[in-house]
Amino acid sequence: MTAAKITPEAAPDLTPLDAILSEHRGQRGAVIPVLQKAQKIYGYLPPQVLRHISAGLREPLSRIYGVATFYSQFYLTRRGRNIVRQCDGTACHVRGAGKIVERMEQELGITAGATTADYRVTCEVVYCLGSCGLAPVAVVNEQTIGKIGPEKMVAILKSLE
Repeated sequence: MTAAKITPEAAPDLTPLDAILSEHRGQRGAVIPVLQKAQKIYGYLPPQVLRHISAGLREPLSRIYGVATFYSQFYLTRRGRNIVRQCDGTACHVRGAGKIVERMEQELGITAGATTADYRVTCEVVYCLGSCGLAPVAVVNEQTIGKIGPEKMVAILKSLE
């Protein structure tokens, strides 16, 4: 599956979604897998995509939005090319995760939970990555990095395209 490009000025190309909708039309429980596949194509779930899914599955738009907003795996806003998740769970917090988050916010000029204006980085704070022995730990584009500190995080952020 190739990724469809979305720019703020243009509506997404909905053609890649049609095959997915055809495959799942009439199936019970199809909403979640269709949303997952759509998000994989577009990187998030813009309103045009949700409306197309609603029409294609013959499901009320309110149900599609209900599922998309209930599960934290779905995103309704565009995210950055790089996703940085800093853990602030108990072990990480005790070992200075708050200072790492503050430094990330300073470096990127955004608050945690936001995306840079150029869509280079989305910065998230999470509350357990399941790697407490590596605390403080972050996940940068699916790579787990342990024993991280504020300056190491800044170096990582600067290295991201």
